[in-house]
Amino acid sequence: MLTIFSNPRPFQGPFDTIQRNAIKSWTLLRPKCEIILFEDEEGTTSRVAEEFGVQCRTDVACDEFGTPLLSDVFAKIRRTASNEIIAQVNADIILMSDFIKAIRDVKRLKASQPFFLTGRRWDLDIKEKINFNEIDWEKKLRQKIVKQGELHGFSGMDYWVFTRNLPINPPAFAVGRPGMDSWLIYKVRELKMPVIDATQVVDIIHQNHNYPQKKKHFFEIERKRNLKLAGGFSRLCTLRDADWILTPEGLKKPKFLRRIFSELSLFYPWRLFLLVKRKIQELLK
Repeated sequence: MLTIFSNPRPFQGPFDTIQRNAIKSWTLLRPKCEIILFEDEEGTTSRVAEEFGVQCRTDVACDEFGTPLLSDVFAKIRRTASNEIIAQVNADIILMSDFIKAIRDVKRLKASQPFFLTGRRWDLDIKEKINFNEIDWEKKLRQKIVKQGELHGFSGMDYWVFTRNLPINPPAFAVGRPGMDSWLIYKVRELKMPVIDATQVVDIIHQNHNYPQKKKHFFEIERKRNLKLAGGFSRLCTLRDADWILTPEGLKKPKFLRRIFSELSLFYPWRLFLLVKRKIQELLK
């Protein structure tokens, strides 16, 4: 039914536990998913993939700093995936049974039409290895979300589910750097295809961590390069721009105020206004 792909960080320090938790949760989804990981710069992912019994590709194209390029990741996944529905999931994200249910519902409602499904994440402190052998591990995590979790803002998109026939070929974005997910939403909207926000019915858990890559000298180079490849701030969207909401009752249009954001997504004067706003925010950082 579903192929999940991801670009993990090296399995070192806290990211070893975090990413193992995430990947283990993916292997427990039913029906069973095809999982394809892409090798990290330290060469640790292939070992972990073998341990979990999932695939690992070691031939992804990278920039001069060793960061994978989204254009090549997409091209290889489209050739490799065994399923017509594909999901990019960040390697620190725990998935639960509602993820598969939501995809089934959208597939049923949209039939063979291309779609792009994403949603906001729950940020949660998880430092330990999760005991997935417990029958109620999912229930315990949901209780922890209610007590300790924080729903991320509209830019917190850590998964994208799309049909293989979605006619998008992203530029050579550096994976994991700002801009690529926001550009994808803009591009899907530009193609007049549905962007679906599944936040109401899908709880994904982002295991909180620090961001050591931001301290690397090339992070800012890759960030600016991604922004340029995207076409600037005026071509970056968030979940506010989604034109469909997946609810327990099915697909619905956004409510009035949010629908205004959605309708204005491709209106150039509005995008110009957002461009100015974001540039001011950049200057104030």
